[in-house]
Amino acid sequence: MKPTPKHNERMANLTFASVYPHYITKVEKKGRTKEELHQVIEWLTGFDDDKIQELINRKVTFKDFFSEATLNPNAHLITGVICGYRVEEIDNPLTKQVRYLDKVVDELARGKKMENILRSE
Repeated sequence: MKPTPKHNERMANLTFASVYPHYITKVEKKGRTKEELHQVIEWLTGFDDDKIQELINRKVTFKDFFSEATLNPNAHLITGVICGYRVEEIDNPLTKQVRYLDKVVDELARGKKMENILRSE
């Protein structure tokens, strides 16, 4: 599946604050912690706990969220299918970044080892 321009626009305008509670629920339901979630978010974006909370409070869109992020240089190692999309085949950079985040959260919830989620070449 390839994301459409409409899908890409929807992803850009979605707020991190609206998705974050779903990330928490997803990982905690599978026995992982909020701290582990923050660890994978920080690995991907460079955002610490305080910055994550600030972004939630500001209700930033994913467009602004990722414009403020310093993407991990190994983010390109995130591959596979998430929400029906093969991450490595997504052309739109922002949509790809959002799907990177979805993918690492999904891997955390599925019980993947932290050292495998926090990819190092």
